[in-house]
Amino acid sequence: MRVLMAASEAVPYVKTGGLGDVLGGLPRALRRLDVDVALVLPAYGTIDQQRFGLQRTALTLAVPLSGRTVSAGVLQTSSDGAVPAYFIDAPQYFARPFPYGTADGDYLDNAERFAFFARAVLALADRLGAPDILHCHDWQAALTPAFLRADAARYPGLARTRTVMTIHNMGFQGLFWHLDWHLLDLPWTYFTPRGLEFYGKINYLKGGIVFADAVTTVSPTYAREIQTAALGYGLEGVLAARCDQLSGILNGVDYDEWSPERDTAIAAPYTATDRSGKAACKADLQATMQLPVEPHVPLIGVVSRLTEQKGFDLVTAIAPQLLAERVQLVVLGTGERRYEEPLLELARTHPAHVAVRVAFDNVLAHKIEAGSDLFLMPSHYEPCGLNQIYSLRYGTLPIVHATGGLEDSIVAFDRDHASGTGFKFTAHTPAALLTCIEEALSTYRLPVMWNALIDNAMRADFSWARSATAYQTLYAQVGAAV
Repeated sequence: MRVLMAASEAVPYVKTGGLGDVLGGLPRALRRLDVDVALVLPAYGTIDQQRFGLQRTALTLAVPLSGRTVSAGVLQTSSDGAVPAYFIDAPQYFARPFPYGTADGDYLDNAERFAFFARAVLALADRLGAPDILHCHDWQAALTPAFLRADAARYPGLARTRTVMTIHNMGFQGLFWHLDWHLLDLPWTYFTPRGLEFYGKINYLKGGIVFADAVTTVSPTYAREIQTAALGYGLEGVLAARCDQLSGILNGVDYDEWSPERDTAIAAPYTATDRSGKAACKADLQATMQLPVEPHVPLIGVVSRLTEQKGFDLVTAIAPQLLAERVQLVVLGTGERRYEEPLLELARTHPAHVAVRVAFDNVLAHKIEAGSDLFLMPSHYEPCGLNQIYSLRYGTLPIVHATGGLEDSIVAFDRDHASGTGFKFTAHTPAALLTCIEEALSTYRLPVMWNALIDNAMRADFSWARSATAYQTLYAQVGAAV
């Protein structure tokens, strides 16, 4: 089976969030199952071509766009055992300092950039030889299935190619005004509620949902949630209409990078059977963040975007009650000023209890996972989430809102049976979060029960192998329908 994956980011080439992690891990796991998978990405100017051994191919793509033809080159990198990756080289669209925009907002021509990318993916697929499956990720690649089906006469060589569309976050849909329709080179008959029209705008993600042969998202619970008004972001009806083709496959994680026994970023290694190194990691984190080095004070870690979606409205609401407990809180992330500033103020006024680093710092993220006792993820919604799964492997018990992938990956603590892998709250309210944290802190003070939960957590397996097997099965089902 030949699979071509189209996405706007993938580790190690470019990453702004969890999408990059997925496209770094899933293709490798699929190749271990003997799936012939390759990646196609934009050739961003920030990608270090020398570091990754990018070489220019002899391919030149003729990409239809807005009634004209735009040329693009193709770069390629691969090494023995690695996933082949192709890069659409169009400097006028991608040679920029950031993938999607700057601190001042999205690039004004994103509609054109990613309409071009979707067409270029199809042109490349045709030149490489039709894949069995074209697997597209998020709105930046979502026009690919739409173009393939709505403009099929242009792509006769791909007539037997089937498409899978994966939604990583319904909150980002690629919405553009109707005057950009000319970019798509599609008849106006597709600008309807049954096509790409969305309240008078063009919706790129909707195009992928409507036209793909199968639609997936990144956890079973999130697949159900996005069919509701609460989390469908206006597309719940479209998704419900495709419920027979919609499934949720929980993301995996890369244990080569996120495991305390081999993590070079942390103070000391440790394993599920010998956790002695975790104490050194906690002391190192406290010292790094200039907190008192107190081994018996529960330390709560956070690595997150500081936004309302991630539940920081709840965190700031319960801050006084939380600080009344004998705890330490370490926060790493960037986001909205309305959450950054209160957290920084807490760190200034309570330096023995709160430490905040407003930054992206991968090394510190590893130290927080290893050095914390608890990991806080009170997200309003969370399609999958990865940090709660990393936390399990590091013996850092998650505190999560029971939504999306958090619901699917964390087993709630059961005091009667000393079972579970973390702590969950259902109502998304400050009171419910505070009650959940208090339960976690009271359990921390019961060493036998606490250690039993850590044993459970560190033995949980969320490797990519399980997720890749589910995708392989889906590909076979979609291909069998040809």
